[in-house]
Amino acid sequence: MDTLEFLLRSHALTHGLDVGESEGRFSLEYNRLHGLSDNQLRLRPNGWNSMAWLFWHMARTEDVAINVIVADRPQVFDTGHWAERLNVHRRDIGTGMSDEEVEALSEAIDIPALREYRMAVGKATQASARSLPGAEWDRVPGEEVFRKTMDQGAFAEEAAWVAQLWSGKSKAWFFYWVAVGHNVMHLGHAGWVKEMILHRRGR
Repeated sequence: MDTLEFLLRSHALTHGLDVGESEGRFSLEYNRLHGLSDNQLRLRPNGWNSMAWLFWHMARTEDVAINVIVADRPQVFDTGHWAERLNVHRRDIGTGMSDEEVEALSEAIDIPALREYRMAVGKATQASARSLPGAEWDRVPGEEVFRKTMDQGAFAEEAAWVAQLWSGKSKAWFFYWVAVGHNVMHLGHAGWVKEMILHRRGR
């Protein structure tokens, strides 16, 4: 297995089974979402972020990082009327949202559309990784790309630090950290939220 294939398989594990080739057909996304109703995905047990918010935030972050910064192309969000389909019209990645904003998004978002949007983002990431020339992996995106993300509203005022964190990183970093590591981190959070939801149900 070469490095690219390792990346693609690792990334696929953080998405549904329709994205890439999950090792042994295992999916962390499926594991977290399986057995929960749409209404349960909106719950915020003990004030934690809802499963719906977590999966929206993961998808938005990956969409912006890979499509705008790495591939220099439009976000998936802007290519399929996703704002209307998701019933979420804010354009940022969600970092720095208040409890009230998280609550409102969790209640409003269309869950089936969220699953479709995240799948579309995952497939776009896989395609970007496969098509990126070898010499591009170590290249650091220019500051103009980050200005573009700001102009597109990707970062709320409270999340300006994210752009600073991302600045100066190679394209390979965006694949390994944002498309894989960031997803794994929040899928871990989702696991705890699921356990709290099931515990509330008496299981």
